[in-house]
Amino acid sequence: MIAVIDYGVGNLFSLSASLKYIGAESAVTSDRSVIENSSAIILPGVGAFADAYKKLEESGLIPVLLKQVGRGKPVLGICLGMQLLFEKSYEYGEHAGLGLIPGEVCPIAPDLKERLKVPHMGWNSLCFKRPSPLYKYLSDGEYVYFVHSYYAKNCSDYTTASCLYGGAELTASAGRGNVFGTQFHPEKSGAAGLKILRAFSEIK
Repeated sequence: MIAVIDYGVGNLFSLSASLKYIGAESAVTSDRSVIENSSAIILPGVGAFADAYKKLEESGLIPVLLKQVGRGKPVLGICLGMQLLFEKSYEYGEHAGLGLIPGEVCPIAPDLKERLKVPHMGWNSLCFKRPSPLYKYLSDGEYVYFVHSYYAKNCSDYTTASCLYGGAELTASAGRGNVFGTQFHPEKSGAAGLKILRAFSEIK
């Protein structure tokens, strides 16, 4: 059973519906025991980094999450949930993250070489950088759905896929050991996203 952590931030309905569609048992929960007894964990998130981290902290689930990571349980952060996995964010100040993947979250706008709108919103293609179990059913170049104004930087050793936007190469996904993150939304990415969620559900 996949535990989808409910800490007041995230598009939980779409994610739950996608997991149900692929036949993966899941529970949207903030219950410590359910998370501890799950086979895998998904950390969703939308909104601002500092607010989301504060809500996660107030939920009392950070020690639970870190303990499960230490036990080798697969963990997937989605969108802001992925950003929380990094060491810090520079979104409206400087804020500490969970530190599970080395790197920092920075604004997209200063790195664009072309005058395109921020947020980076819509479909974009993936360029695989290194092997990831999330992509075992996908081919390089497939399209997924993004909505974000900040992205992970200085994490090239852990970047599993990138995408191009405005002449800048943005981190699309990252991973370290049993910890995975997608900047894009698999639950909004059609058939490709469902393949990613199915691959994650099969990680042991």
